[in-house]
Amino acid sequence: MSGRGSGGGAPDSRPWPGEPLLAVVGPTAVGKTALGIELALRLNGEVISADSMQVYRGMDIGTAKATVKERRGVPHHLLDVRDPDQPMTVAEYQGLAEEAIAAIRSRGRLPIIVGGTGLYVRAVVDRFVFTPMESDPDLRASLAEEAGREGVPALHRRLAEVDPEAAARIHPHDLRRIIRALEVYHQTGQPLSSLQRAEPRDPESVLLVGLTMDRAALYRRIEERVEQQLRDGLVEEVRGLLDRGYAPGVGPMGGLGYKEMSLYLRGEATLEEATALLKRDTRRYAKRQFTWFHADPRIVWYTISQDSDVLAIVPEIVNRVEGKWPG
Repeated sequence: MSGRGSGGGAPDSRPWPGEPLLAVVGPTAVGKTALGIELALRLNGEVISADSMQVYRGMDIGTAKATVKERRGVPHHLLDVRDPDQPMTVAEYQGLAEEAIAAIRSRGRLPIIVGGTGLYVRAVVDRFVFTPMESDPDLRASLAEEAGREGVPALHRRLAEVDPEAAARIHPHDLRRIIRALEVYHQTGQPLSSLQRAEPRDPESVLLVGLTMDRAALYRRIEERVEQQLRDGLVEEVRGLLDRGYAPGVGPMGGLGYKEMSLYLRGEATLEEATALLKRDTRRYAKRQFTWFHADPRIVWYTISQDSDVLAIVPEIVNRVEGKWPG
């Protein structure tokens, strides 16, 4: 199967046998996007984003979404599929990802999941089965009122008492998901985590590749990315979203970059304070991603340095992929 793609040129069109699925995971800013694109070029693949923020339209700079030029002609799926006021559940993401995987395979190409939202990746790789449940508007309103009165972290602490597994993977300020998890517990008396069954894919059909980096080096890269996002117009992007009526702190507007710059634009912090807060919050997010992904023994890890090009490891990964699924 060697020669499927070479030197970053156009891949050949020979189809992949069976039902292979490649995933590239790791913490934010480590280089997953560039690696995923290069692997797609070398391996006749298409990219499926596994980023819970990149699904939203108009949220490009703050989510570090690859530009059309950066994608280099590689088809990307599950970018820009929701407006910021249209929530995306994990179950919905799973369904859309499965549709994309089937379509990519029908073209004889390799599906490559790329992203750092661990629950999205697990939902697809392990095929979680979600129990459908009607929402309770009154309960949701009551929980939202409580969060407004006592703060979202207080609600998160309550969730940790009844469902520590769900609390560990939900950000302490992600009000929507905290409320949903508490709603499930109140309705069923069981934690949300216990209602998700898994039907994993055949291990022989999946390869999980993880990128890691020395913490200090990654944190420097995070700070450099934040500075670049500001130069690229992050403040203007957030201002445009606020002007369009998207409420600060609600849904994806509570995500990294959008929450902090909203504080600045509303006069609740200086730009310097908001920038420092964004860098701190992003470092903390990367730490949680490290914890999540390192708990999965299936991931094959590749360590890169601050100064090395992530693309230097491409040949080794290509050889591993072609060795796993020879055709």
